[in-house]
Amino acid sequence: MPPQNPPQSTLPNTTQRGIQSIEVGGQILLALARHGSPLLLKDLALAAGMTPAKAHPYLVSFGKLGLITQDAGSGRYGLGPLAMQIGLISLQQFDPVRLATARLPDLARQLGQTVAIAVWGTHGPTIVHTHEAPLPVHVSMRHGAVMSLRGTASGRLFAAYLPRAVVRAAAEARSFDKAFEAELAAVRAAGLSHVVDAAVPGVSGLAAPVFDGSGALVLSLTAIGATPGFDTRPEGLPARTLKRCADALSAQLGARVA
Repeated sequence: MPPQNPPQSTLPNTTQRGIQSIEVGGQILLALARHGSPLLLKDLALAAGMTPAKAHPYLVSFGKLGLITQDAGSGRYGLGPLAMQIGLISLQQFDPVRLATARLPDLARQLGQTVAIAVWGTHGPTIVHTHEAPLPVHVSMRHGAVMSLRGTASGRLFAAYLPRAVVRAAAEARSFDKAFEAELAAVRAAGLSHVVDAAVPGVSGLAAPVFDGSGALVLSLTAIGATPGFDTRPEGLPARTLKRCADALSAQLGARVA
């Protein structure tokens, strides 16, 4: 028998009874994670929504476990070695493409368009997984297809976020004229990419970035469809739905999502 797929992670069931003291203390860890740098006791307690006197016993216990450490010089509290170990192990368990693949069916249903995952390959943005639209009329993408750097939403997304030297190694230098640079700046400003009738007349696309914990772009969530029935405006519902899914994946991979 073929191996069974591992169970997909789900959001915690908030209706189940938990241990209140752990949930309260967990606010301290969440506050440190959100802030991103060590904090003084009074600032940390304020960020966690409690008094310093209430926060201090939790900090002592977390310190004994290695979840939190205190700098002897400044007195500031930061995440400790155990927190780092947990984070690294968690990242090792998460394969970005596997996580994204699990979300494609529901994403295709919500958008009503064909969706795909693209990664940066030797020759440029490459489709590694697709899920066709639930509608009778859909636009297909082939596994292994290399997307046009300038004519597709995925191509523009990678060109906007990857280091220029990496992109130039797989693209002609003339692709980066002033007009294209302006398009890439617009992609970064919007946080996603869109094209209308660019590579293929009658076909439009959207692409949203998924980042890892270091802030590097690891893949693109892409949707394509027939232009007349596909709203590709950055402020449109399809773009916001795609971006929300990409942000959720980025958060799973340890990226800080605004």
